[in-house]
Amino acid sequence: MKKQIFTIRLCIFILTVSSMMPTTSTAQKIACGGQHSLFICSDSIVNDWGANQFGQLGNGLANSNVPLVVTSLSGITNIGAGVNHSVALKNDSTVWAWGDNLVGELGNGTNTNTNIPTQVIGLSDIVAISSMYHSLALKHDSTISAWGYNDFGELGNGTNITSNVPVPVINLTGIIHIACGYYHSLAIKSDSTVWAWGYALANGQSGYTNAPAQINNLSGIIAIAGGNTFSLALKSDGTVWAWGGNNEGELGNGTTTNSIVPVQVSGLSGIIAIAGGVYHSLALKSDGTVWTWGFNLYGQLGNGTNADSHIPLQVTGLTGIVAIAGGYGHSIAMKNDGTAWTWGYNTYGQLGNGTYADSNVPVQVTGLCQISNSINEMTGSSSISVFPNPFKNEFVINGTDENGIATIFDVSGKQIQKQMTFNLETKINTEKLLPGFYLLRYTEENTIGISKLLKY
Repeated sequence: MKKQIFTIRLCIFILTVSSMMPTTSTAQKIACGGQHSLFICSDSIVNDWGANQFGQLGNGLANSNVPLVVTSLSGITNIGAGVNHSVALKNDSTVWAWGDNLVGELGNGTNTNTNIPTQVIGLSDIVAISSMYHSLALKHDSTISAWGYNDFGELGNGTNITSNVPVPVINLTGIIHIACGYYHSLAIKSDSTVWAWGYALANGQSGYTNAPAQINNLSGIIAIAGGNTFSLALKSDGTVWAWGGNNEGELGNGTTTNSIVPVQVSGLSGIIAIAGGVYHSLALKSDGTVWTWGFNLYGQLGNGTNADSHIPLQVTGLTGIVAIAGGYGHSIAMKNDGTAWTWGYNTYGQLGNGTYADSNVPVQVTGLCQISNSINEMTGSSSISVFPNPFKNEFVINGTDENGIATIFDVSGKQIQKQMTFNLETKINTEKLLPGFYLLRYTEENTIGISKLLKY
């Protein structure tokens, strides 16, 4: 028997969606699960908040209305949120998961829940992930692996057998983007066509298929997103197209009539990213504003009302947005200053603002990505200083001696980089370092200085 349904996972799309090869991004990312939210901080650590009864926050089992740090997880480049579990892609191209595992969502060969990240079995060279009750992983060779719930064929392996380990999606190559819907999966090929499998309303019929099938009448697609029984596609001309269930107006075409062929979302142009909640949809315009439509009982449309809308409306007071996501009854957006803003349902603290009150307008997530100590804290007898810190591809050590040595270590104590210093000032190139925390040790004769470093 299938367990209680809470929500749909929103798939986040990187703004540089024109690439024809699967790639990762070093930018911070966000995701919405059933009743929880996730955020990758600039140090590649994951913060999350909201419901935690299955351990989906990766930090104990108590709900939290403020961000927590996921236990024992670093070097994260991409995240996904299922109904009651979470997944993360590391910079070594491995995938890790935690939370509910009733139908094999964690992909570790068991059906045991865990509140500590565990590695998904048998995956390497992964460049992108997406999750719901099932999960997808896109490999560097442009093929897809899938695991988890499969009653409707959403794993795309030609069966309807649920799997707690990854299995290959059949008859599909040349993939550049992936997305999970509630009971279906989506993929874009390098020729900009869209393929789908699982339960869906498409191609003039309803039902399900356990093998990928091309969606007719769609071309020039650069991004995709899945909802409960609907799908969204973003064309290269900045228009949005939708198909599937439409009881709450989630197709955004001014009706509540289901459509088994793609229809254009009304009044949208200049769109650069899309996302789907369980019964609502989101779009990000090139001017940094967010537009939403569909179900709005909890205020998840963010326009100051709780009335459903069958056409896109602008989210109140949001500008400078660079990423969006939607969950069961809440939504999240990230601004270009690195802050996160949420709105909608908040019974489990999924808005992350320190309360449990719903909000139909955006509120800022509090205490996000806090660093307990000053990054520039310097210990030891040396009088050197480091600037800038945090840094991107280089920093300067001031006050160095021409006979000094600068050594960089990772957080495990492994030496990463070492070089001689120059008189007064030494520039350190860090282009080969991955984003994250490091330690700098500077030595000269009888003095030593140790500084925390943060590359973003």
